[in-house]
This record gives sequence, C-alpha cells and structure tokens, in this order.
Amino acid sequence: MINGNHRRWMFCVAVVSLCLGVFLSAGDAAGEEAVAKVEPSPVPKISPLATQGPKPAPITPPTTEEILKSIERGVDFLLDVQMKHGAWGSAQRTKQLNIYAPVPGSHRAFRTAVTALALQALIESREHFDGERRKKMEAAIQHGQKWFLANAGTLRRAEPEAIYNIWGHSYALHAIVLLHERAAGDEALQAQLIELAKYQVDRLRRYQSINGGWGYYDMVAHTQRPSSSSSSFTTATALIALKKAAPLGIAFPEDRTQQAIASIRRQQHPDFSYAYGEYLALYPRYDINRPAGSLGRSQACNLALRIYGDARVSDAVVKTWLDRLYARNGWLSMGRKYPVPHESFFGVAGYFYYYGHYYAAMCIEELPAEERPYFQGHLAHILRPLQEKDGSWWDYPLYNYHQQYGTAMAVSSLVRCLEK
Repeated sequence: MINGNHRRWMFCVAVVSLCLGVFLSAGDAAGEEAVAKVEPSPVPKISPLATQGPKPAPITPPTTEEILKSIERGVDFLLDVQMKHGAWGSAQRTKQLNIYAPVPGSHRAFRTAVTALALQALIESREHFDGERRKKMEAAIQHGQKWFLANAGTLRRAEPEAIYNIWGHSYALHAIVLLHERAAGDEALQAQLIELAKYQVDRLRRYQSINGGWGYYDMVAHTQRPSSSSSSFTTATALIALKKAAPLGIAFPEDRTQQAIASIRRQQHPDFSYAYGEYLALYPRYDINRPAGSLGRSQACNLALRIYGDARVSDAVVKTWLDRLYARNGWLSMGRKYPVPHESFFGVAGYFYYYGHYYAAMCIEELPAEERPYFQGHLAHILRPLQEKDGSWWDYPLYNYHQQYGTAMAVSSLVRCLEK
C-alpha cells in the first residue's frame, strides 16, 4: 500500500515535473531540440535469478488437428453439462471433504465464476467450428448469457469471513467483455452488459483489502473493507480482469490500482516467484513461496505487473517462467486431484494446476509472434494427455464445479495454442 510519505513524495515529484514541463515548453528551438534528444529511462535492473531456470526437454508438439480435436471434445463436454437454467456447476457434493463454503453466497460466487469461464471458452473457440456444433455453441452461449444477466448483478460477499465473490467478479469481467463484443449492433444489450461490468468493478473496489490487494478470506476483524492479508494471485486475477474491462470505458480508481500493484510487488522475490499471501511475504524460503510452489502463481502475477507497465517483467522473464512451468511441471502435477488443499509437495493445491496454465497461455500472447510457437507447442503437449475420457479436465474435486472450470480453462488455453 502507498503510505502518506510516499504520496507526499509522489506529489512533490509531480509538481517539479509540471514546473519543468512549463519551463521547457517556453524554451527556444534549441531547447526543444535538446529535450527531444533525451534518452528514455533505462529498464530497471533485476536479479539474474529472474532469467535463470531449467529448460524443458525437447518434444514433438501436437498438430493443429490434434489440438482442435481436444478442444472439440472439451466443448462437447461443456455443452453436455450446462444446467437447465443456463449456468454451469452446482453445490452437489463430489467427495466427503469439501472446502469451507457457507451457503448460499459461496456457491453463487463459484457458479458465477465457473459460468463466466465456460462462456469465455465457448466464445473463444466457436470460430473453429461450424455446422451443428457451432449452432449448439451459440445456443449455449445465449442461454448462459441469459442466466448471467439475471444473476451476476447480485453477487456479493457471502459472509464476513468468505469473500469468494472476488473470483466471480473477476471472471465475470472476462465474459462480459466477450459478450459485449459478440453483441455488436445490439446497443441495448451492450448497454446492459456495461452496467453489469460496472457492478463487478464496483464490488472489486468495495472488497479490496486494506493492504491493497485482494484475498478470498477475511479471518481477522471482519471489517466492511476486508482487513486480512491479500494473496498475490487473487490480486493478479482481479487486476488482469480490470485491465480486460478497461476498453469498455469503466474506470477503476488509480490509487487503488497502484495499491494492488504494490501488494504484488511486496510479495515478489528476486527470482520472480511470489509469496502465497502477504502474511508469508517475510518467509521467502517457506516451501509454498519457493519457485516450485509458485509455479501456478508466477504466470498470473507476471502478467498482471507487465500489462500495468512494469518493465522489469521483460520477455526474458516471461520466457524463463514459461520454461520453468514446463520443465518443472511435475511439482504442480503431483498435487493435481489431491482432495485436500496444499497437501502436496511445496504446499501445492490441486486447483493451482489449470489456473496456472490458463495464465501461462495469456503470457505467451505477450511475446513476439515469431517466438510463440515453441511455447504454444509445449503447453498443448502438457494439456492434451490430461483430458479425461468424457472430454473434461479437472484438477481438484470442488463440489460440482471442478470439471466445468478445469475444462473451460483448458479449452481457453488450447485455443491460444492455435494462434501461430
């Protein structure tokens, strides 16, 4: 969080900069020429550890046809499991032990987030299909949109301790942006979607933690604005969603944005692994904070900082962490499908798996086009063999949401592997 001294310092810098700008603008041609020759500020230095890491073994990347076949099977699964009311996922128990989820608010949050991810996957993949499957996809999107418009605008905090709605608001923004684009020509629907997006942005503002980021629990004081520790990846998730929604003309307070960015930076280690949450930021060698434990978080955190202008997250950093994700994928994979969170090596929880790869796919989009195929091939090579017989992907048994969100994230990831 930016403290008072920092704000005063920034104010002074701003005043000096303004005065300097006025002075220079009044200068003669020679002065203007001198200003024009000022070299841009150098990229901030980072530790060599940020660009050192393992390389994955050589692979034979899947063909376009093989990737499309996997996407097709994933799409068919999503079409088959859509609920009658249009959403995806339910509170049905799929194991004896489940995470804390007070009803009904927690499940409204899960369902909103999962439905948003399913809509995203169907919209992003529909251009690759035609005929009867394309018609079914459009019908499912339309049906899902109807549920979404009726329900996403009422999502809020479940109770003082559980703030799972952060996930719902964040992924809702991804879906709304795509639905808005799909509604081109329908001004009334687009206006309705913008109002829905404003609601999500306002709720993210309301539930932003006092320390600047976002978390999904408030176990401390149960204050109106959450007062417990935010987590690096939840903060990254919200920031990325807010950036996605920016083209719709929906502004998020700049001071709040900077507080969230500062929260992630406080949790960043020299090698660009990230602490799980601010409460662990002073324990950099704690197992979950080390590179193997951060594999599912670093992609989202790096992406969030990069799209908000952090020049330290260079192409080299992005590529290093993509390579690390591929080469050390076993640390994440060993936790996949474990029924208890964080019980695997390095404190990895199963639900990190497809989340990490989903944001890795977005990181690939940040690279120059000519450098993407290598990383796309490795990502598809990892994801395709994990598809279940029914066409789904899942990493953590979560009531009846896990197959839906896992499949949606995998489909969206594989779609990005087709963009050569």
